[in-house]
Amino acid sequence: MVIYSASGLTARAQARDLLALAAEETWGLSPLPGTARQERGKPYFPEHQDLHFNLSHSGKLALCALDGAPVGVDIQIVREWRPSLPQRVCSPEELAWLEKQPDLWPAFTLLWTLKEASVKESGRGLAPSVRDIRVPLPGAGPVLFDGLWFGTWTGPGWAAAVCGHSRPPEKFLKKVLDIPTV
Repeated sequence: MVIYSASGLTARAQARDLLALAAEETWGLSPLPGTARQERGKPYFPEHQDLHFNLSHSGKLALCALDGAPVGVDIQIVREWRPSLPQRVCSPEELAWLEKQPDLWPAFTLLWTLKEASVKESGRGLAPSVRDIRVPLPGAGPVLFDGLWFGTWTGPGWAAAVCGHSRPPEKFLKKVLDIPTV
């Protein structure tokens, strides 16, 4: 598994530029192959079904994961959500963990990225109940949980997570996108 990141995005399409850069550097694919979407929206390369990727962007940030098996990734800018949201989307165990955290919204955002990464890995989407999506509680280092690897990262004002069949790297590759997007 390899993970690429970019910051300073000025257009949503630059997240796809990150995918193109990652696919070229990792797999030698240039230009970026055509993509399609599975029934619930998970993207894939129809002509390279043995190559798996996932992409996420939030604000000026993008994250891209590549692997030889299904993978999901999510990045989110930390913000205040509706106060009722944690009760609606977290399990009792997750709510107990959140209550112990010094800052609710950064902790909730990290937990949310784990749930998003998990459903993006499987391609199942957030239905039927987000509360029932099982993920490990955030902690140090990659963790194997229910047969899948999870990794998390945080930075000033953001949180990110990955879920896949391979152990995630400790760090991701930071790239500068100097590809003009029209």
